[in-house]
Amino acid sequence: MKNLIKDIDILCVGEVLVDFIGHQTGVLINNTRDYHRYLGGSPANVAMNSARLGLTSVMVATVGDDGFGEYIFKRLKEVGVNTNYIETIKGKPTSVIFVSKTDSTPDFIPFRKADSSILEDQISSNLLSNTKIYHTTCFALSKDPAQTTILKKAEEAFNLGCKLSIDVNYAKKLWASQEEALKVIKSYCKFNPLVKISEDDMLRLFEKELPHEDIFNFFHSYGVDTVCLTLGSKGVKLSQKGKDIIQLPAIKIDLVQDATGAGDAFWSGFLFAYIKNKPIEKCLEVALQLAALKLQNVGRLPDNINILSELL
Repeated sequence: MKNLIKDIDILCVGEVLVDFIGHQTGVLINNTRDYHRYLGGSPANVAMNSARLGLTSVMVATVGDDGFGEYIFKRLKEVGVNTNYIETIKGKPTSVIFVSKTDSTPDFIPFRKADSSILEDQISSNLLSNTKIYHTTCFALSKDPAQTTILKKAEEAFNLGCKLSIDVNYAKKLWASQEEALKVIKSYCKFNPLVKISEDDMLRLFEKELPHEDIFNFFHSYGVDTVCLTLGSKGVKLSQKGKDIIQLPAIKIDLVQDATGAGDAFWSGFLFAYIKNKPIEKCLEVALQLAALKLQNVGRLPDNINILSELL
């Protein structure tokens, strides 16, 4: 019954950035000649996709007082994301990332300034008590003050009855050390979030290939009931504590145009169906459909993604 009075479907807390995605396909950054500008940041992608699927979507983030910051506000508002909790700060430019264009996990170089300046006063108790899902990322947790803010507010959100969510998109270059990353991830896992991970993320985090069962057990042992492991072209596996693993194949695609944001599209679809109280397998099916759509488009998802809402 609690959900009936919560009018925010998803609160995305973390990085909103400008992505410069390489124009040449299948080359690393050292061989990329030119770039096209897109709105980026994993939580921002989820916020935008969610709004375009018809959910009430709020973004908590920080941008610089500059042209890129203005561009971010404009793009988020265009698709219906609530931007009232995005702060503009002077003295630090909006964060930007240069990304290679690829059909697998892209190479990237981050230039981070404003994105990590998320402060506690941006997330009120009233906001959290009105929220169904509190979502963040490993990227957002990698740097203070955002790290401290997100962890503190995650605990408050949990205590107020929110369902938590995290994309464990770990990248070594963003963290002081692997030990710190593991400590922070474990701290967040105490609140039983829905966890989205990829094989690439886990290879980077543990610095070796682990059997899928070991990866699932790691998260289950720190308090997580539901772990979703994306396997690229091999589809997805989902483990719920005490239940059989569900495995579904990826949707076949003739030509992958751009893999940047495919994981965010997948998770947006999953959370959308989850909020609609669909069975977990249906959540995975919708997630795979949205990921397939993204892989066939460079930059954002196409305008017709709202047709997915009719599938439910």
